[in-house]
Amino acid sequence: MWAISNHLKGQAVCDDPIDQRHRDIVSDRVWGDGDPEGVRQRAAEEMKNTARLAAKLGVKTVIGFTGSAIWKYVAMFPPVSDAAIEAGYQDFADRWNPILDVFDEVGVRFAHEVHPSEIAYDYWTTVRTLEAIGHREAFGLNWDPSHMVWQDLDPVSFLWDFKDRIYHVDCKDTKKRMTNGRNGRLSSHLPWADPRRGWDFVSTGHGDVPWEDAFRMLNTIGYDGPISVEWEDAGMDRLVGAPEALEFVRSHAYDAPDSAFDAAFSTR
Repeated sequence: MWAISNHLKGQAVCDDPIDQRHRDIVSDRVWGDGDPEGVRQRAAEEMKNTARLAAKLGVKTVIGFTGSAIWKYVAMFPPVSDAAIEAGYQDFADRWNPILDVFDEVGVRFAHEVHPSEIAYDYWTTVRTLEAIGHREAFGLNWDPSHMVWQDLDPVSFLWDFKDRIYHVDCKDTKKRMTNGRNGRLSSHLPWADPRRGWDFVSTGHGDVPWEDAFRMLNTIGYDGPISVEWEDAGMDRLVGAPEALEFVRSHAYDAPDSAFDAAFSTR
């Protein structure tokens, strides 16, 4: 085992509102009587226990979500004050610092998946999230380029800029379909694989992620942690797609050379 995840309980730590969506994804123990603050607190305890479990398993990395009290303001209308946004980052810090204290105690790191609906969902929110917790080392990032491509973020530059915080790598792909003047970036509440969506998750290698550049950058920044295939493709059978994705990743995850290619010309 190289890593474990607890995305769903992590989601409930900061989310506001807590509603039926959370009832559908958390256990009865976490949901309890459904009181929102109680759900958040019980979810936080589950994340602490996840760190303890990881340590007992000899696993050094836990991947997950954080939730967010301010994702609901992403459209910025009705107008949102700077104070409300700042309060959201403070809420994240207040709720996650005690969790991260346990991660530090047991020698495990948390890798937050940068993802819409989380406290860090793009480049600048990632910067601000790290600032909110004082750049403590227990909190790093799970690099999943599929969530960056449809936002028009450069996933390769992201690796370079946050090279000291890349604690885990997910290989998942996204295909954009926004050139017909109809399909929008927010995908119109349409289900996965609907041709009217502006983008879809697809099996690794079938989308718009620049994988070769990404794997070269992972070598450049010295990443030597886990690489996982996260397979989500509503238009392909998983028993076809998953083995194909694994082979694709293996063909790109080559080692960097142990010396410069032009060293052969050296007289030494």
